[in-house]
Amino acid sequence: MDAQTAGKTARTLELLHSLAYFVPETEKELVGVGLEPGRMVYFAGRSAPLGAPPATVVTAIFFNFNPELIASVIPRAWELARPTEVVAARYRAIDAAYVRLFGADMTGSADMAEAAELVSIAAQNIPGVDGRPLYAGWASLDWPTEPHLRFWHALTLLREYRGDGHIAALQTAGLNGLDALITHTATGIGFQRKFAQTRRGWSQEQWDEAVESLKDRELLDRSSGALTEDGQELRDVVEDLTDDLALAPWDALGEEGAKRLLELATPWRTALVEQEVFPAALFGPRFGKLR
Repeated sequence: MDAQTAGKTARTLELLHSLAYFVPETEKELVGVGLEPGRMVYFAGRSAPLGAPPATVVTAIFFNFNPELIASVIPRAWELARPTEVVAARYRAIDAAYVRLFGADMTGSADMAEAAELVSIAAQNIPGVDGRPLYAGWASLDWPTEPHLRFWHALTLLREYRGDGHIAALQTAGLNGLDALITHTATGIGFQRKFAQTRRGWSQEQWDEAVESLKDRELLDRSSGALTEDGQELRDVVEDLTDDLALAPWDALGEEGAKRLLELATPWRTALVEQEVFPAALFGPRFGKLR
């Protein structure tokens, strides 16, 4: 399998992992173990497999969030709930959300079991934890036994493995977290600008200063703020390198295995979009071209 095909497969399946950040079950379960609603649920829920990391570590591995935003809830979250409790609550939330969104018949179906087996082959062939801290945390957890939870767990391992590599690619390209967020938004395939800025906790002044810096570097157009030719080329290099760094597990699954996985899982992904699980501002104007 080539890296571009592997990357497209990963992006197609992404929503079946990232629903965890938007379904109401997540907040319900994590608040139930002591966390405060809102941003604490996200930061603690995603970083809990690392133990009880300080704000600086979460900032480093999450990359494009304002450090002040993270410090407002981490490490206080670990005073309210033990990381092991947060992890268990996360899986209860996924269990409930998958059953609600897809139905008990589907989550317990032969198709789900087959999909879980296929994506597990890929996840179990991730080469190792070198330079992949967030993946390493999730990889330390026991695998669930229920097929739909194994499916989500495997997708999460692949997502965080790819994400760790993406950060390495961004740093290689000379983009810090805020630069990465702004230029990704400018591609039209990710967050809409206001959503990106507010969700990641950046002030208007911080955003504007970073935009001006990117214009000075000739990565953004001076008048329109769109990516310049150099800016688009840099983003293309980042995405290609990200695909290369994430290839190994998908190569182990193979083209036929990946094709079958997409046949099984794409209708579930479509169902999430149709049920409006995700806020519209999550998707840029070019998002549909990646489907």
